[in-house]
Amino acid sequence: MTAALHPRQALFEEGDAATLLPVVDHYCGVEARMRKSLELQAQMGPVFDITLDCEDGAPIGGEVEHAALVAELLNSPLNQHGRVGARVHPLDHASFEADVDALISQAGAQLAYLMVPKPRAAAEVAKAVDFIDGCCVRHGVKQPPVHTLIETHGALREVQQIAAHPRIESLSFGLMDFVSAHRGAIPRSGLTVQGQFSHPLVVRAKLEIAAAAHAHAKTPSHCVVTEFKNAAALQEAATRAAREFGYTRMWSIHPNQIQPIIDAFAPSSAEIDEAVEILHAAQAAHWAPIQHRDTLHDRASYRFFWHLLQRAHGTGQPLPVEARQAWFGTT
Repeated sequence: MTAALHPRQALFEEGDAATLLPVVDHYCGVEARMRKSLELQAQMGPVFDITLDCEDGAPIGGEVEHAALVAELLNSPLNQHGRVGARVHPLDHASFEADVDALISQAGAQLAYLMVPKPRAAAEVAKAVDFIDGCCVRHGVKQPPVHTLIETHGALREVQQIAAHPRIESLSFGLMDFVSAHRGAIPRSGLTVQGQFSHPLVVRAKLEIAAAAHAHAKTPSHCVVTEFKNAAALQEAATRAAREFGYTRMWSIHPNQIQPIIDAFAPSSAEIDEAVEILHAAQAAHWAPIQHRDTLHDRASYRFFWHLLQRAHGTGQPLPVEARQAWFGTT
């Protein structure tokens, strides 16, 4: 009998195509907040990403200086874990090309990803990616993954094509711009925690984005909760995004939101225990079907439990020593 295969080898014929990203994408654009976020990430570890914002963070007329500041922070000793990206201006903005060129030329090796906002069609995403990749060639830098926001009618209409682009790693839902694009037809309540999970047009957008992302093994990232001082609202939104809408990542706009989002997206102790038991039994059976507590399981359910354990590991949840050593190479 051959040695027991690792879940990645046994359960995915061509390997698991999806990239497992941290469940929090924390946005900041003011220098003091960017530095504090980097300090917090250095303390907590790579359990959340930081997106340094060149779009909303840059003062009008100060875009060049702000991009240089972002590059400086990317290169700083505070960036200890390599999980810091940047959002550039939209493709049709005068600063888009300058943002990309500055970040690639000055800090390209440090970029975990680049976020491209406000595309109006799949062709615009492709054009933005082509410019990013051309900059990488010119400056001899490895191509960073590209993330994009779905926040316009055109991007939502072509979300499957956007998700299918081989350079796209993650799709984020831009709630506020999406609601604004409806010219008042979606009421202000559609921006609230309750409304964004009940208004049919917003719900439709969230579901189409999540479905497209999963169809192409990309990461769907949920929008912000602007009521950042309302802990209960944040907890409700994060839990619903993860448990009901299929999102595996969520934006944070305040440091106090980071840990609650991690907690909401993390599997429970009971879920982790069950997954470990089932995967151990499956591995012992050389990944043939098994019966566990009067329920039959095969490779389809094994894949589910493996993804659950990956999420547990990525959110820093405690795992049995044997599982950590055998499946994640940690002690």
